[in-house]
Amino acid sequence: MRVLTSLFVVVLACVAASGQKTNDTIQKQIKSLNADKAITLTYDRGGNSSKLMGVAGNFSVSDTKMASVEAMNFGMAFFYAGQQLDASPEYINLTFWVISKKPRFANGSAAWEVTLPSGTLHLGEYRYAGRPNENREYLNFKLLRSDLAHIASASSPVRFRLGIAQFTFTSEQIQLLRNFIALSETH
Repeated sequence: MRVLTSLFVVVLACVAASGQKTNDTIQKQIKSLNADKAITLTYDRGGNSSKLMGVAGNFSVSDTKMASVEAMNFGMAFFYAGQQLDASPEYINLTFWVISKKPRFANGSAAWEVTLPSGTLHLGEYRYAGRPNENREYLNFKLLRSDLAHIASASSPVRFRLGIAQFTFTSEQIQLLRNFIALSETH
């Protein structure tokens, strides 16, 4: 009976641990995905929190010219307590970083819609932050991880509309999304 109870405790601990990832495990996974130039994992000892962050390269010059901006890319991140990701995050913060001599997106908020073969994802309106003296605009979203996974799993070029501007994710940006989703997966 004692052996059976001990075996049950070991199996239960393994099952519970299978839904968790330590920072060391995530760091190794970043390297195995060759994503260490675009994705970083940091730990803040004072706040006892970790942050997984990905930064994409710029959208194409043709897309940015059509949108009347000089350049645009995006970054995404989520935080978790300690040095172990216990569960996949439900939400991921994503920000488009826009460089433009004249504010292009400052007129309130506008919808972000992504066109996929399965239909259109309506991802809500951005929260705007601008730094006009630096020619920068920030379009902030709080997205469901499942929506980002849906975008990342698309096989054809993925186009989206942000206000009246149209963009296409580059293959490198889609790969970043795929890697980020894989790193945030705990089961």
